[in-house]
Amino acid sequence: MAELNWKHHTLIQALMSRGPLNEVEFRRIFAGVLGNDQDANDQNFNNFLLRINKKLSYVQMELRCCRNQNDSQVFYGLVNTVSDEQSKLGTKYSVPQITFFKGIIEAIMQDDTAKGSISSIEALNIRLESQVQNVSGSETQGSQSQVPPAFRNFLMSQKETTLHELVRDKWLCNTSDGQIGLGVRSYLDLRSWFHSSGVPSCEVCNEAAIKAEVCQSESCTRRIHLHCLKKKFSQSRSRTVCSSCGIPWRYEGVKPEAVDEEDELNGPTQSQPRGSKRKRLKANGKISTDTHGCDSTQVSQPGSELRRVTRASSRRR
Repeated sequence: MAELNWKHHTLIQALMSRGPLNEVEFRRIFAGVLGNDQDANDQNFNNFLLRINKKLSYVQMELRCCRNQNDSQVFYGLVNTVSDEQSKLGTKYSVPQITFFKGIIEAIMQDDTAKGSISSIEALNIRLESQVQNVSGSETQGSQSQVPPAFRNFLMSQKETTLHELVRDKWLCNTSDGQIGLGVRSYLDLRSWFHSSGVPSCEVCNEAAIKAEVCQSESCTRRIHLHCLKKKFSQSRSRTVCSSCGIPWRYEGVKPEAVDEEDELNGPTQSQPRGSKRKRLKANGKISTDTHGCDSTQVSQPGSELRRVTRASSRRR
């Protein structure tokens, strides 16, 4: 197996120092290390990342890509593929902070409307004691005495500081409407945990649908991501319905609008005298877009597809 060279090391170091990068920025770095834009094609890109992942698999790591459900951008990042007691020692967060973060994730996942976020007030009001009770399955007086003092003494100011740190480290994010949503690192690292926790999968891509459109039937639990919904309708010429209950998905399609336009280019004809107006249809409707996504300074390339950089023998987290 060929060894990694300085070009591979540059990509790895960029992700280690900067954290997850969106596709535009990551491909710009890739083209920079190659020194030739013509060589930075999809085939060379995928082969480049495959070689990196073959080496990273020996240290239980993976260069993974995912689509951020807040803004539909594709991101790349390094993740640990093994969840054990030793790997938990590598975090800088304390046990109460991790428990607080877990409570926020569970509150977002348990939302049946799949809006993918909660208010900052809801986040700050999460009680760490309830996380201990959920594990023990009891709310008796005896279970209250088992709550660690660090949990009971976790102050509101400490919660605010933890929220700020989680947003800074991209585990959480501040949405454009002032809500708290999951950050890109959560979508990268917690993919397997979302599935094992029973989060409904997207009908199109089969990834956990944290922020998604839900089926209009109250008895149906099907979900579909906004970007998957757009792709589904763009490829279908007939009515798109839920595969489970058959109810049509909500979709703001192209709406024809009659627009009066002065015919100045063509001269008068027998059927259209001078000065008359003709009507044409103007498509001005678009698929409803995400208005609650996390703010981003760069936008991924239009039509870019999610490229999975996985290896069949890689150990999933």
